[in-house]
Formats: sequence, C-alpha cells, structure tokens
Amino acid sequence: MRIDSFHSLQYAPSFGGGWGEALNAYRIMWVLVMFDLPTETKTDRKNYTQFRKKMLADGFQMFQFSMYLRHCSSRENSEVHIKRVKKILPPKGHVGIMCITDKQFGMMEIFRGQEQVEVPDTIQQLELF
Repeated sequence: MRIDSFHSLQYAPSFGGGWGEALNAYRIMWVLVMFDLPTETKTDRKNYTQFRKKMLADGFQMFQFSMYLRHCSSRENSEVHIKRVKKILPPKGHVGIMCITDKQFGMMEIFRGQEQVEVPDTIQQLELF
C-alpha cells in the first residue's frame, strides 16, 4: 500500500489574496536525515545521543535506526529545519540531509521482510503565522 498523506489538504481562498495558495503534494516537503555516527567511545555515544534528542525535539521522527524524517508545510519551512540540523551536527560521522516533496514521499512502498506494511496517515500539524 502506498503512503497517502496530505494530498488533498488545501487552504481556503482568502479575500485579500496571499492565503489562497494551496498546500498540495508538490508544495509540502519531507526532510530526511540519514546518519552513520561512531559510538566507540563515551564521547561518541554522548554526541550520538545529543544529536538524536535534538532532532526529536525539533519534530523529527525515527523512520529507521539511523534515518529520521520530518513533515514540513513548505520549502521555506523545510529550509528552517535543515539549518537547525546543520547547527547540531556532531564532530564525527556521516550525515546526509535530503528534502523531497509529499508527492515523492507518497510513492514510497514499505516492507517488513517480504510483507508490505500499511503506514498510518500522517498527523496534521497546525501552524500559526
């Protein structure tokens, strides 16, 4: 089963313009952070734990052990979260950051072993401007 998240969510048109921009599958973004960090020393493990906790505090969710993702309502919002990840990068290890559209994310198929997994719908976030 494919992941269908925010494909039909839209802002209602406003009278003054500006708010009528649709939130659609091409505007909504997902930020994916993939990492391979050392855990050999006590300092390495501390850096790993701090990096993980700070990402969780910023709204990222664990998708796999070293892959976290976050839903963002726009490209501009995703850039804010990417900058935050870059500020908390640990001194050692490999970290990759990728941004994809909701449409691209929705085409992902997920398996547990050879069985396809149904993924629950993404929770909608309220954003205050």
